[in-house]
Amino acid sequence: MKHQPPKKTNRAQGIISISSKGTGYVAIGEDKSKLKDPEIDSKHLNTALHGDTVEIIYHPKGRGRQTAEVSKIISRAKMSFAGVLEQQDSMIFLKPDDTKMYTDILIPKENLNGAKTGQKVFVQIISWKDARKAPTGEVVKILGNPGDNNAEMLSIAMEKGFDSELPKKVEAEAREIKVRGIKETDYVDRRDFRKTLTFTIDPSDAKDFDDALSFKEIKNGKDVEYEIGIHIADVSYYVKVGSVLDKEASERGTSVYLVDRTIPMLPEILSNDLCSLVPNKDRLTMSAVFIIDKNAKVKSEWFGRTVIHSQKRFTYEEAEESIKNSKAPLHRELSILNDLAKKLTKERFKEGAISLEQEEVKFVLNMYGVPIDIIKKERGNSNRLIEEFMLLANKKVAKLISGDTKTSKNKEISIYRVHDLPTKEKMTDLAFFLRNLGYKISLVDGVIPTHEINRLLESLAGKPEADAVNRAVIKSMAKAIYSTKNIGHYGLAFPYYTHFTSPIRRYPDIIVHRLLQDFLSHKKIKKENIYAYEKMARIASEQEKRATDAERSSIKYKQVEYMSKRAGEKFEGVIAGITEWGLYVEEVETKCEGLVRVRDMKDDFYVFNEKKLELVGQKRKKRYRLGDRVKIKVRGVDLERKTIDYVLV
Repeated sequence: MKHQPPKKTNRAQGIISISSKGTGYVAIGEDKSKLKDPEIDSKHLNTALHGDTVEIIYHPKGRGRQTAEVSKIISRAKMSFAGVLEQQDSMIFLKPDDTKMYTDILIPKENLNGAKTGQKVFVQIISWKDARKAPTGEVVKILGNPGDNNAEMLSIAMEKGFDSELPKKVEAEAREIKVRGIKETDYVDRRDFRKTLTFTIDPSDAKDFDDALSFKEIKNGKDVEYEIGIHIADVSYYVKVGSVLDKEASERGTSVYLVDRTIPMLPEILSNDLCSLVPNKDRLTMSAVFIIDKNAKVKSEWFGRTVIHSQKRFTYEEAEESIKNSKAPLHRELSILNDLAKKLTKERFKEGAISLEQEEVKFVLNMYGVPIDIIKKERGNSNRLIEEFMLLANKKVAKLISGDTKTSKNKEISIYRVHDLPTKEKMTDLAFFLRNLGYKISLVDGVIPTHEINRLLESLAGKPEADAVNRAVIKSMAKAIYSTKNIGHYGLAFPYYTHFTSPIRRYPDIIVHRLLQDFLSHKKIKKENIYAYEKMARIASEQEKRATDAERSSIKYKQVEYMSKRAGEKFEGVIAGITEWGLYVEEVETKCEGLVRVRDMKDDFYVFNEKKLELVGQKRKKRYRLGDRVKIKVRGVDLERKTIDYVLV
């Protein structure tokens, strides 16, 4: 019998992205036989929303782009939206903040739950069966008045799925743990570090301290070695498997850091108190303790449950002063740790780690939450010192619980922090971008070698295009995620890496603590549990992305709000992006990015040269390129859309 080829299907599944114009594009994944991301016009969305997993039917192929229509919603990404209640005749509806939400939501009067028109609210869609009609919703929470700081920040958090309030039963369970406190029985089987010099280094406005360092010199013949302990709050000792605290933390996945507030993963009586490594109090910890020689080589390692008593709480600024000033507290100890950290950093880069540092800003807010100043965050030796020892603990814990040791190659179940190699397509695009800026770049097997990226980034220090290039390099990289499948961490050049050092604010770290304790207790993890751990890793990765989006949205909102009070003022900017419709310019001091539209560049007719990534005036031949410094004036802002319009001066 002659073999029959499989029938070609005109259906496919994928995740739909909706543009601000209401057009959909579906990513089909690995299916290379179809034109990438078929387009779906608004009348064929059939109630599909941004991020939904959908089934589509392809339309017959014409000359242009492949089109399709949504035939089925497989799973919803989001059904709740923040926005302002408006009224037209007798109808009340929500006008969503989300620019990717292309329809208003009707709110029957019985579903207002006390909300009034003009207020900012959070609404859940409860019914949407007919794509020709608007969905019906119900007010879940009244946020406040539009433009009010609290309402806007709550709106940003809830849009990404993070309620600012924890359920009452979660708070109640945390209170019981806090009231119990630390008993004598809790010290049993813990290594005691209470008489060893221990301290924390954190931002000045930090409320929770989940990591501390201990330091002790050890004589080894003529040589001196150092016992350095990385002590992490033993959150898993309090947050038990199956508890309501554990369930809530697993669903949240992470704390969220907005401009003016933290939305914690755990109740504050744990995160800011019992689990926080505050000075002058006993605290229960999980620790990675290393004997390190003067060349920063790890001679031995120990892991386990401990008890500490921090003697000093440093801010980054205070620790920086102690490193520089011989008369400042713990100068000698911090200087030695700083020297060791620099050697660890050098070794990392030698192994192929990528040195990416983007400038960040922080806001000075008045009592109403309005930004009155924006200042750049300084990263000094004290920041890098802490970072380097946390990296050391994370990679050593990852290797230990993987089971890959000198005595055992039996791979254990774990949750890793993995970072895949960049795709050849993205590396080719990056090389093209860098060559157009005038940099000599080579590709080896389709990838720019990490040492070449580092050399380039180092040469850009202090240059106006440095941030744009940093951004382009980051954009070319894969995203780091959590997974039970270890593929290593490309950016850090570690074959094994996990997140162990922040269990107060990251749920995967709590899981890693449990896995480490099981490993140390010789408790075998059942193979069937791997699916549960993989699900946890996937949810944590998704929640981390949402939290990052919320943080960026809050920063963008405050930058736009800051510039809204400065219409007509002139600033210096750097061109951070170029498109056919204009120049994206970043104000030098505040990092406030806005758009200079081509139609507002009246001195010439400008055309976008895609190959050279520049705008060129047709008469005078003036060129605008990435990294160019320009003078700008604030033309106006749109707080709803979080956009700033500049004009050149």
